[in-house]
Amino acid sequence: MSEAGTTGSLVWRLSMKWRAAVDRTVAPFGLTHAQYVLLATLYGLWLQGLRPSQRELADATGLEPVYISRLARALEDGGLIQRAASLQDPRAVEMSLTSQGEEIVIPAIAAVRQLHDELLEAIGGPRSLETRRFRTSLRALLRESEKGEPTQ
Repeated sequence: MSEAGTTGSLVWRLSMKWRAAVDRTVAPFGLTHAQYVLLATLYGLWLQGLRPSQRELADATGLEPVYISRLARALEDGGLIQRAASLQDPRAVEMSLTSQGEEIVIPAIAAVRQLHDELLEAIGGPRSLETRRFRTSLRALLRESEKGEPTQ
């Protein structure tokens, strides 16, 4: 396989392979990668004592609000999350995990963490200096790419 490619094509290829690996890892839990992202983010926010609105969850995940809404509907139909009108803002919908959602997302998070550890071994593992630098570079690229996006 060729090592050639533009930075953009390498980022794209890596993201496609990473996404496929996560999809395979969360499939036994009955989840897609996008569903996993929503549930894991919701769980992380819940651990911080937050009950996010769909808008806040969209901001936290980087997914489009309309996509969050569709994912949330499917996850609610599956009994994994609950949606309710916000007491602070009647226009907002807050989300929380159900007990069934927790039973699925906690082992899914552990499986994805193990996968990430394995994938990051090529650059020294999850705690290596190279991995920290890689994350710093990715964050910088993301910040730069978000400059041109319309505000929501």
